[in-house]
This record gives sequence, C-alpha cells and structure tokens, in this order.
Amino acid sequence: MNDTTPVPVFDYFRQVDLPTPTLRDDEVQSLFAETFGVEIDVQALGSQQDQNFRVFPRGSTEPLGVLKLSNPVFSEAEIDLQDAAASRVAERSPHVRIPRIVDGPHGPMSTWWDSSQGRIHARVIENIAGRTLTGSSYLAPAVVEGLGALAGAVSLALADFTHPASGRVLQWDLRHAARVIDTLLPLDPDAEVRGTVQRAADAARAALAPVADALPLQAGHFDVTDDNVLRAPGATVPDAVIDFGDVCASWRVGEIAVTVSSVLHHDGATPESAFPAIRAFDRARDLGDDEITALWPLVVLRGAVLVLSGRAQVRLDDANDYASGALEREFRILEQAASVPLPVLTAATRAALGRPRRSEPGWTGTPLLPPGRRVELDASTESPLNDAGAWLDAATLDDAALAALDAGADIATVPAWRARLTGTTDPLPSTAETVPTDVLVWLAEPLLLDGDTRVDGDALIVTEDAEALTISGAAAAAASGTLPARTRLSVRRSVDGLVPPPRTTRALADAWREVAGDPGAALGLPPTAPAHDDSLQRRHEVLAEVQEHYYGVPPRIERGWRELLIDVEGRVYLDMVNNVASVGHAHPHVVAAGSRQMHLLNTNSRFHYRAIADYADRIAATLPDGFDTVFFVNSGSEATDLAIRLAMAATGRPDIVAMREAYHGWTYASDAVSTSIADNPFALETRPEWVHTVDAANSYRGRHRGADAVRYAPEAVAVIDGLAASGRRPAGMIAETYFGNAGGVALPDGYLREVYAAVRRHGGLAIADEVQVGYGRLGEWFWGFQQQDAVPDIVAVAKSIGGGHPLGAVITRREIADRYRTQGYFFSSTGGSPVSSAIGMAVLDVIEQEGLQENARVVGGHLQRRLEELGERHDLVGAVHGSGLYLGLEFVRDRETLEPATTETAAICDRLLERGVIMQPTGDFQNVLKIKPPLVITRASVDVFVDALDRVLSTGF
Repeated sequence: MNDTTPVPVFDYFRQVDLPTPTLRDDEVQSLFAETFGVEIDVQALGSQQDQNFRVFPRGSTEPLGVLKLSNPVFSEAEIDLQDAAASRVAERSPHVRIPRIVDGPHGPMSTWWDSSQGRIHARVIENIAGRTLTGSSYLAPAVVEGLGALAGAVSLALADFTHPASGRVLQWDLRHAARVIDTLLPLDPDAEVRGTVQRAADAARAALAPVADALPLQAGHFDVTDDNVLRAPGATVPDAVIDFGDVCASWRVGEIAVTVSSVLHHDGATPESAFPAIRAFDRARDLGDDEITALWPLVVLRGAVLVLSGRAQVRLDDANDYASGALEREFRILEQAASVPLPVLTAATRAALGRPRRSEPGWTGTPLLPPGRRVELDASTESPLNDAGAWLDAATLDDAALAALDAGADIATVPAWRARLTGTTDPLPSTAETVPTDVLVWLAEPLLLDGDTRVDGDALIVTEDAEALTISGAAAAAASGTLPARTRLSVRRSVDGLVPPPRTTRALADAWREVAGDPGAALGLPPTAPAHDDSLQRRHEVLAEVQEHYYGVPPRIERGWRELLIDVEGRVYLDMVNNVASVGHAHPHVVAAGSRQMHLLNTNSRFHYRAIADYADRIAATLPDGFDTVFFVNSGSEATDLAIRLAMAATGRPDIVAMREAYHGWTYASDAVSTSIADNPFALETRPEWVHTVDAANSYRGRHRGADAVRYAPEAVAVIDGLAASGRRPAGMIAETYFGNAGGVALPDGYLREVYAAVRRHGGLAIADEVQVGYGRLGEWFWGFQQQDAVPDIVAVAKSIGGGHPLGAVITRREIADRYRTQGYFFSSTGGSPVSSAIGMAVLDVIEQEGLQENARVVGGHLQRRLEELGERHDLVGAVHGSGLYLGLEFVRDRETLEPATTETAAICDRLLERGVIMQPTGDFQNVLKIKPPLVITRASVDVFVDALDRVLSTGF
C-alpha cells in the first residue's frame, strides 16, 4: 500500500478496557445470511478481545471458513491493514500458508454489521487445514525451529511494508510494554503477582534502556505464536500463520521476542528451549548486537504484559473462557523468562547464534589463597576417581582431597566449569544441569581472610568492588573470617548481585562464566580451559556414512555403570536398550577378569591355554544334553554366518529357510537370511536364490493374528515340504527363537517344534539364533527355544555372552561340527582368545551368582505390568510384547487397523533422551520400543523409565 498518510487508529491507552463482542449464535447466523447470502451453522472459537466462529454451510460438516468479528474499537483502516499485511506475506513468502478472505455469493465476505452490540466488522477467513500448537504440550526442537522460521519469513516479507494504520497503539506492541505495565500493575488486586511482575519488569526495562533507541523498526505480525500457527495434516512442523490482528509498526526484534515467549509455557520448556527458534529467525533476519541485547528483556516484558492483560481481561469479562484459560500459562511464560538473569541469557543467546564470546571479567584484587603446593583433582566423567561406581559415593572427593593433603599438598581443588560426576549420589531421574559453577577447596591449614568479609547464613561473603565470592562450608568459623582446614569449601563468584546456581547446563555455564567470571581467578588458580568437543564432527569425517550412531545429535557417552550411562558433561542416562552390556556396564568382576588375563596372556586361539576349554565347558553346560562342541567367534553376525555354513557343510546342501522380517547380521551369509526391511529396504528382492522365506510368525500384526497365529507353523511346514518335493531339500532353517527384531513378540506356541520337525524330516538342521534373547534375558527361560519346548541342532549366540566384549559362540553336536572339514578349516584369531574366554566365564559367574535370570523375571514382570497400565491410559499403545527383560512396546495410530506410529515412535525416543532415558525403535515399521536393559536393572530404575515414558505420552513429543 503506497498511501502512508496516517489515519485515526486505535490507541490502547485511551481505552484500556476492551470488552469482547458477545453476539448470540442466532444473531450471528441471521446477520451472516442477510449480508453474505449463506445459511450457516456456527462453532464458537476462543479469542481474548474479538469474537470468532468456525462456520459451516447449513447441514454441512465441511467448514466454510472462520468468521472473525473484530472488536468495535478497531477502525476500518486497521482491518484493511491486517488484510493487506496478510496478502503481502502470502505474496513474498509463498511457502508460508496464509488464509485469505473467502468469496461468497456476493463477493468477498467482509463487511460491517449493525448488530445488537453496535457496529461490528465481520469477515470470513479461509479455514486452512491443520492443527495449532495451542495448549502447553511439549514442543520438539524441530517444531520450535519451525516457529522461528515462520516468524523470520513473516518479518522478512513485511520488511518494507507500510500502511496508514500501522501507527496504531496496541497493548501488545512491545515499544509500549513498560507503559502498559505501569497502567495495569496498580489495578491488579494480588500483591504477590504485583511484586513478581514489578521485579521482572524493572530488570527488563533497565537492560533494554541502553539499546532501545537503536532498535530497527518495521511492520510485523507480532503474534506468530503457538496459537497462531498451523501444522498441515500429518506434519509436525508448522507451515501456516493465521490471525493478523496485531499487525503494526514496532521493533523488528519484537517479532521473535513474541514467538519465543509462546514457547516458554510448554511442558519442560526453559529459556534454552527457545534457542532453535532464535537461530532460525536469525538466519532470516541477521539480528544485530543491539537486538540480541534487547531480545530477552522484551520476552520478559511480553510475559509481564500477558500476565497483567490476561488478569485484567478476566476481571472485566469473567465469562471469557479463552482469557481465563490462559492465565496459568501466561504466568509460566513470565516465570521462565525471568528464571535466568538477563545478562546470562543474552550471553548464552550470542553463543547459540555463533557470535564471538566476550571476555570474562578478571579478578582485580589479591588472590585469596596463599601460594603453596596445589593439587587439582579430576572429578569429571572419565576420571579414575569414578571407577567401579565410586562416583556415587559422597565421600569419594573428600577422601581424595584429604589424601592429597596428607601427601604434602597445601591446597586441593576441583575446578569450576568442568563436569563434576564424583559425588552424584542421586543419579536418577536424570538432569541436564551438571556443570558446576563453583570451585571446591580443601586447605591443609586454617586461613584467615583479609579484606571485607561478612556472614550470610552458613556462607562467608568476600567482596571486592562490585564482585563477591560466596564461600560455603565454613559455617563454624565464618564469623571470625577464617576458612577451616581439611574441610570442603565451595567458592562461587557473583557480580552485581548475580549469583550463579551451584550447577547448570553447559550452555548456561559458559554464559555465567562470561558474565560473572571464573571463581578460580579470585583464588589464584589457573583458568579452566573452555569446553570444546569436535569428536562428533571427526567421527563423521573418518567413519563410513553407513556406520551410523544413535540420535541426530547424540550425547558423548564416556562411562557406564550398571544400567547407567554417563556423558562427557556428567549427565547420567538410564540405559534401557543395551542388551550387549548384559551384566551391567563396567561390572567389577568382569573388569577384573579381563584385566587379570591381560596381565597374563592374550593371543590368538591356535595357542593352547586352559581358559578356552574351561569356557567351552561352561557355556555347553547351559544347554541340553548333546550340545558338546563349541566354536568361538567375535560377534552375532559371525555366529549366525558360521551356523549357516555348518548346516550347509553337514548336509551338503545350499538351501536355507529363514523367517521374514528377521535380522541375523551383516556378513554375507547372515545378511542373506536377514529380511527386515528396516535394516535393508530391498531385503526381500535382493535375497540370493538359496534363501527361501516363510511368513513372519507375528501374532500381533502379521498375516495371521491372535488365535489364527496357529496357522503359521503348518504354512511354514508346507514351504519346507514344497522345497523338498521340488528337489531342493533345505540344509536348515534359521529363526530367532523369540521375535526379537519385532520387539520381543513371542512365536506362536509350538511353532518351532513343528518347523524343526519338518526340517529334520527332510534331513536338514534347526538353527536357533539366540543372539538377542538368549542367556537368561527372558526370565522364565535361559534360552529362547525353551519357551517353544523345542531343541535346535545348532545355537548361535553373542551380545550378552561378552558383557560388552566382542564375543560370539556357536554350539552344536560333535558329528555336525566335524562335517565342517568338508569346507576347509575354521579359525578365528580372537574368537575365544584368553581374554575373551576369561570375560565370557566372568559374565556367566555374574549371571549365576547374582541371580540375574531371576532378576529378569521379577523386575521384567513388574516393568511389563507397568507398561500394560500405560496402555490403559494412552491410545497410542497398541501392545506390550515379550518376556522378562526383553520387551517391546508397540505404538499404533489405530488399534483396529494397527497403522504403525512410526513418526511418533521416533519422536518419543528423542524426547526420552531429553529426559535422560536411552531408548531406540525397532521393527519393520520402526514403531516398537525395544526394551532390553542390562540384566542388573532395578525395580526403581524401571519405574524411572515408565514414569518418564508416561510423562512423554501425557505431555507430548
């Protein structure tokens, strides 16, 4: 629009109270028919200051559009402003869906109504398909990024947009936020609310003042929020913007400030949750330094305006459910925006946007600690102090510090800013706030401090100009200004009254350091080097692309203990997916056995040493009589490959029968019989001609379901008989004894017994793939084939038997093993090596001595019951599969059609990671949680898992 001559427009400060239009449905229907020529049905929609309806042609379920009855205080020019801005965005950003005015029998449906409540403007806007983000459910980072991208696209499209009505004065224009607060704050009857808003607003105004006059101005939507964006059907990321009711000219950065505010009330959101949106906006609009400085103060002011305006609107119109329903989330926005000091949030935002860090403040006074011999203790994830679970002991650090003092050190310290795992006595539920902001100090002798000191509760405060050191742990001697000897002291540094929390996230820790400085500098300690980790980038550079890792942005895991994994930042995760570490991570007995054997001998398995024979006896003893011969290899793929070759050699035939949807490995033979399309989308059509498949015997989502699953075995028998009749008698049949790849689905009762009998009737061999489910994991049975009341001829096993060490085995009868000579000799350099054998025996020791099969039965049973309870409350849960500690939780969009919830399952796993739980999907549709934690897991830990999963299913993913 070219004419920019100002016209009379709304000024909020001349009419603070904005009663919402409240026309009755019958009046709306009558006026609609009269002016637009269409008989309609209506469905009321919420609004804070307008009246909105979704309208349908009479008797139809297809919406005609959204009827917007604008508040009478807004002029015709302002309504034209809104429509013109929407058109401009649609034109400049065609990838953003924007609703247009609907055309009716008499042309565009936009006119003035003379109603019972006066003159009101009515217009019908397209009802574009999709769902808003309304409510306070969790927003994934990709969704938050999408919000920021939409705000950036709208801002860019309106960068040069002008209109005579753009000078309207709205309560939502952040240029006027301070004035709105000053107007509404004295009117609020709640003193506690007034105090909270006043404190937050005063800090925001002070931070904003130095840059306010330099902030760029332009027209904007200024309400690209969770309520005003849409996701297309089936999509997760928003791509549409609605409701241009707040269009005006204001500070450009206000666009993203408003968007950020709408993120903060969602489940689990913190200020850091908004960083993806800010980064996306910055890519489109390149925020200046002044705008970055202004951003979080504006978010706080937006929160304050929302709180006061919402409460004022409810006092004015207590029947406005939309306004009253928003009060809690509006207060949460303000609380979150003010939860971190503004200078810290600004520094963290600058870092998130890739801007250079500013120099941290030095310490201008004399260092507090005297010179002397100093020892710095390492309490990080990889420190030897934390071995064998010692990190869980509150005394570990003190013992190490006192030992250093006893050895002659004058001072022992633990630095700030470096992840501190030692002394994490309550690791679950997991928290991301793991980076300490304090230095820990132990003194060999008491130290009398010089300078300005005072006591504050149990802490001693040392001040130096605007800076202060808070020293905790000196309670008894604090009044005298003396720091006691041989006592743990915590020293935190603050500036201008900003005191960091004891621990925080990595991003905020770096920002706190930039703002408040390193407490180590005040003590005369060398600075802690800033964290920098390029290992993921280097992994991508030097490893093959197909050698994938879990998660798009994975934590860097550097320690494990029992059912816990710890990343380099000291965050503890609950490992619910790791059947490789069968007896728990870093089990002391397994570690000691491997270490001891490494001290003695480790060589290839052609040498003669006792361990390999001892281990072969031990593993054979777990199987039925007749399994007397063992081959050792290094992995499950090698084990199943060798098992197939054994069957071929023993029978002199090439053909193998395999079950569809299974995964057996990546070697040539094991891959040939793997038909899971999740692992290889072309699995079925690329099988070699010697592989013959039978239906996946999945009684939940296979061809035969429920009671009809009994048909799988006869049909598989028919395939085997047919092969024999065609002159291709199979060498063997390979199957997982429990459908592990599908998420722990039990095979139909008696399936293997019937199929094994058919294979043997034609001279073939039965191969049991126990790589995933064997070794006590099922609880009731040590081996999966026992659940089927069947005995195979060859057993392939790996994963669990090594407890994390590369170890696999094939166990069979002597006469079968001897036939392998027809294909040459067998040799595996490190299969069954001295160290592998020692570790393998140690794993069996632990399973037997600690009763881990029974633990799988008891804890797994409890876990299964709790998962089944989730299914009673969450429609997404289709079924709970499995036994013991090999369980599968299958997610479906419809319990009748069993449409797999693939996208949802991936999102659930990602959110579980945020909540500190490691979980991954499985199955051909990747819609099953593969639940197979270390066998040492406790009832308390599985409760943490289910509670986290319940939270995710309840609040969104």
